[in-house]
Amino acid sequence: MTSQSTLQSVPALGTHPASGSNPSRAETREQLAKASYDLLVIGGGILGISTAWHAAQSGLRVALVDAGDFAGATSSASSKLLHGGLRYLQTGAVKLVAENHFERRAVSRQVAPHLANPLTFYLPVYKGGPHGAAKLGAGVFAYSALSAFGDGVGHLLSPAKAVQDVPELRTENLKAVAVYGDDQMNDSRMALMTVRAAVEAGAVVLNHAEVSGLRFTKGRVTGAELRDRLSGDEFGVNARLVLNATGPWVDHLRRMEDPDAAPSIRLSKGAHLVLKRTSPWKAALATPIDKYRITFALPWEDMLLLGTTDEVYEGDPADVAVNDKDISQILDEAAFSVRDQQLDRSLITYAFAGLRVLPGGPGDTAKAKRETVVTEGKGGMLSVAGGKWTTFRHIGRTVMEKLESLPGHPLGEDFEPISSLPKKLPLPGISNPRAVAHRLLTDRPAPGPRMAPDTASHLATHYGSLSFDIARLANDNPELAERVHPDAPEIWAQVVYARDNEWAETADDVLRRRTTLTIRGLATDEVRTKVQDLLDKK
Repeated sequence: MTSQSTLQSVPALGTHPASGSNPSRAETREQLAKASYDLLVIGGGILGISTAWHAAQSGLRVALVDAGDFAGATSSASSKLLHGGLRYLQTGAVKLVAENHFERRAVSRQVAPHLANPLTFYLPVYKGGPHGAAKLGAGVFAYSALSAFGDGVGHLLSPAKAVQDVPELRTENLKAVAVYGDDQMNDSRMALMTVRAAVEAGAVVLNHAEVSGLRFTKGRVTGAELRDRLSGDEFGVNARLVLNATGPWVDHLRRMEDPDAAPSIRLSKGAHLVLKRTSPWKAALATPIDKYRITFALPWEDMLLLGTTDEVYEGDPADVAVNDKDISQILDEAAFSVRDQQLDRSLITYAFAGLRVLPGGPGDTAKAKRETVVTEGKGGMLSVAGGKWTTFRHIGRTVMEKLESLPGHPLGEDFEPISSLPKKLPLPGISNPRAVAHRLLTDRPAPGPRMAPDTASHLATHYGSLSFDIARLANDNPELAERVHPDAPEIWAQVVYARDNEWAETADDVLRRRTTLTIRGLATDEVRTKVQDLLDKK
């Protein structure tokens, strides 16, 4: 590992960020306080980020703030899937599945092929299980048909063939395996690239800035009072319209607008575990637990991701965490189809939990619709909640259509209707990740350090063509080409890049959401200290 003294000697890590880097927090606070915006988006989860992106594309003056980091809560605690929603077929939601597939394909093929990758799913059919082989075979065929067979034809596979691709598959009482295709991503990286797209379209963004109150003009919400949680500075933002996209905190902000506002949502906790893999997996497992629930075992970031749970959560959203009951449930459910040696607790490197925002009402959260709800408060503030990661672009467009339909043309006459914008605008860095990785390995300037293949592949699939900016940092200063931890592909140039170009302010911002060090269980005290020292040198 790079030594502390080595890092302190690196001149490029001082007070001279790379050209084209983001403005400082002080500069951003001043810009937010002095300008007047068409739209202030409160909440930097994927719903707020997507809306800010689409609004900025429409020509609106947009500000986006979040009390924590971008995608710092539920948006970085998902199952990491872009999927059509196989389980929705049994409720007859054929149109919904087809729409989800359309969005999934658009993101993985036109919008962000550098950040998403196809993943084959095996759905094991066990004797005595909740579904029979014929039903699941028909289900995956219909599912693939709704995707226009773009991922192949859903079919049944023999247990003997399946175990070749998933060595840890439990074969006792295994009758057949249904096969279908979906896509996978790193949700934190997808969210950050969408923030970057919003900024490139003109949005002004600031993380770690919490709302302490709302501004009102003649009874209407026209901005917010903010406090920089890092510096303590207080400032305000004026806007024609305010969008509350705070996810689990949506009702908290609604009560700032109207103390008598009735609850509009309920929360469901979803927990996941990350484990070291005991063998390579070429496919994922989606195992039915009962009529409505499926548990996933997903190869992800060289690890194995297990989950998820689904239970009502009534505490403070900030306190959501994985407990021992969650761990036991996830491991027990995974054991339906995964062999015991892969489920040893000693293999767990990380556990995380997020909160699904569901429409208010009675009933089992597992059966509740994952729909997006847009409401308007008595002060004119719009609140958006719910939805799925897969449809994040669609949600942004839906909110914009709602804004456009408001009486009195509150957005003015100069903006472009969302319907006139390109339907599949790509995210920054769009590229073929294999080609990027190849160039990173072959285009090194002599006598620069040779990049390791795993680092090249990692950069290509998390930054796309922006990887070359990181490679230049490493080539200019060989110490930045060294690994942050010997057991992970990340290099120190990524920390500098996160600091100067990706709004990273804290060690967690870097280790949890801009790299994979935390989920690998490698965010040691030594690493955290070095990362924070680097961040503080801007």
